[in-house]
Amino acid sequence: MSFSVDEVRFLAQAKQEIAAVTADLDLSKKSMIADVATLRKHFGDYGRAVAELAGARRSAEGKLPQDWLMCQESAQQTTPPAVSAERVRRLKTALGEHAIVHDVTCSIGTEGHEVITQGLRYIGSDLDFSRTLMAKHNLQGKNALIARVDALWPASRGADVIIADPARRSGGKRITNPAQLLPPLPSLLDAWPHQPIAVKCAPGLDFSEWTGLVSVVSVDGGVKEACLYSADLADGETREAVVIKNGHTDRITNRTDDAPEQNLAGAPGEYIIDPDGAIVRAGLVRHYAVRENLWMLDERIAYLTGNRIPEGTSGFRFIEEVPLKKLKSAMAAHDAGSVEILVRGVDVDPDQLRKKLQLKGAKPMAVVITRIGSRGVALICGPRQWA
Repeated sequence: MSFSVDEVRFLAQAKQEIAAVTADLDLSKKSMIADVATLRKHFGDYGRAVAELAGARRSAEGKLPQDWLMCQESAQQTTPPAVSAERVRRLKTALGEHAIVHDVTCSIGTEGHEVITQGLRYIGSDLDFSRTLMAKHNLQGKNALIARVDALWPASRGADVIIADPARRSGGKRITNPAQLLPPLPSLLDAWPHQPIAVKCAPGLDFSEWTGLVSVVSVDGGVKEACLYSADLADGETREAVVIKNGHTDRITNRTDDAPEQNLAGAPGEYIIDPDGAIVRAGLVRHYAVRENLWMLDERIAYLTGNRIPEGTSGFRFIEEVPLKKLKSAMAAHDAGSVEILVRGVDVDPDQLRKKLQLKGAKPMAVVITRIGSRGVALICGPRQWA
């Protein structure tokens, strides 16, 4: 639940008292009822807001500064700092070191924090008055201009790029059509014509009609977002996967000089590789395979195979391929006691399959359930290992 304007103003004024009172509270799910009662006793009608703030700060620990104002919703929706940093890197490359960025859905200022940290100038606006007040508090002293404005109202002049993060859910359901985002993507483009624009979206949207760059970003194995960049920010690319892992950034693109051959499918090699989700969502499995000297098991399925595991990633040493109906007996023959199950292209529930296997052995193993041609198969492998 977000805050009212009065609650935001109170939280900003009473920050020292709030820090002192909440320091001794557990603020866990089990203690929350008692904690809220304590806070209501101390802060009166503002007790709920203090509890919300304390819980949001705890969930955002390590992601956002702990002296920031935030509600649970804004903390959950915030872009991870590593993803924002990657976006600012692209903007600086395309627009220069002193570009002006207008974030038209600034929320509590998380994107602005990274923009300013990297030396660009920042304008933030949002239709939610409470969010703009929190952004002003969070970015105070950082030379940020914050205003309450509808994202579809062109309220700034001279900005070098527009950043937008439309709402991705409506009525509790995830939006899959860019034209149904809040605000809709076509309306954003109409409101800011002839300007470079970067629109943050959910990775599962249909981007087939976007003529600029679709950049899908993952952090430590989890896909965080897709960002749509207009062509003037794209450096000639139309698809990109950015894989951020342990502080290292790997970038895979669809530049024409990296175009894969038509036929990349073949029999299993020494290892089975499950590409990072950003590579799969960006449609760059073939390009990644070419770069890493791998090949596909089936041209329609996003599993790869080869005789090495790419550096910094994981894979499974291939043992044998068996029909699905013989998997239970094969796993027993390999003395499997636990199993990691990966499924793609076949209607199999991993949890149900694990129960059916009734493993009683001693060895950790893995099984990749997939389709090769018209056959549903099980690829029995050793446990996951890292290169």
